[in-house]
Amino acid sequence: MLSERMKKLTPYVPGEQPQDRKYLKLNTNENPYPPSPKIEALLKDYDIEKLRLYPDPLSENLRERIAEKYRVKKENVFVSNGSDEALSFSFYAFLDSNNGNLLFPEFTYSFYPVYCDFYGIQYQKMPLNTDFSISTEEYLDETESCGIIIPNPNAPTGIAMDPEEIIFLLEKYPRDRVIIIDEAYIDFGGTSVVSLTDEFRNLLVIRTLSKGMSLAGLRLGFTIGSKELTDALFVVKDSFNSYPVDMITQRISEIAISDTEYYKSVTEKIIATRNVFSSELRKLGWNVLPSKANFVFAGKKGISGQEIYLRLKERGILVRYFHIEGIKDFVRITIGKKEEMDRLLEEAAKI
Repeated sequence: MLSERMKKLTPYVPGEQPQDRKYLKLNTNENPYPPSPKIEALLKDYDIEKLRLYPDPLSENLRERIAEKYRVKKENVFVSNGSDEALSFSFYAFLDSNNGNLLFPEFTYSFYPVYCDFYGIQYQKMPLNTDFSISTEEYLDETESCGIIIPNPNAPTGIAMDPEEIIFLLEKYPRDRVIIIDEAYIDFGGTSVVSLTDEFRNLLVIRTLSKGMSLAGLRLGFTIGSKELTDALFVVKDSFNSYPVDMITQRISEIAISDTEYYKSVTEKIIATRNVFSSELRKLGWNVLPSKANFVFAGKKGISGQEIYLRLKERGILVRYFHIEGIKDFVRITIGKKEEMDRLLEEAAKI
């Protein structure tokens, strides 16, 4: 009863959500702070009579808010159910193996190869530098490619690229091939390249409200790019599901996008906690990669990442371990509140 293409799929595996006990959950990069208080006020007074109607299929008001915030035109903004849906539509709209392989980092977001398999796109994993940073020159050596996708900061390493490196890539890469910069974690110290989308018409920037705006349970992503790229995403959406973002999500997202001051204070707390935690973990003899995300990638010499993961889990703390050659000695640790990271440091000192 299953199709042959279905049998060949290897699905993405999210971070575990165990129910056997209460854990300190530092494995899925969720924001430890609540969303804007203005959202709670909206929900308390929300007119449920509106829910009998379909939502705006173009998300006009939300796209207007996003355009205002990032100083672009509404026609350059597309919204979706989480950034994963935006990624899926982008893979379908812009990537064609007839033009070569899709290029992305060797160690990166593991959904990229899943989408490639789903849409029948050939891909090539590009090696990182010895310090786990991304080498843009490596990508330019591969002249036969249908596109490039790079998370900035990268996951699971947390290492960010400078805008100058991305500009170098954009200037040298063929203008008729898309370059996607996945900025899921950009709010935590990286520098966005949204401002470059006007100059480089083949640049698509993908963002999410899950991390920086504490709305992982809501599922809202958006893209910023040229009108040509944005229009193509609308064609894909309307060929798949013309009403993807629900009414409440649109309204909540409008509020979140507008509450700059609140989220600035949240982000600053997370960055400060990350920096102190990284420093203290290094004092304990751990190797901690320089992170611009809301997580750190760390390991300790002589102990495998799997053993670290298991020991912390025994102590009621969840971190993320990747059973992948080349990064097996590391675990990814989400940055929680200060008291949560202090607890982890206490347990880390015993390992």
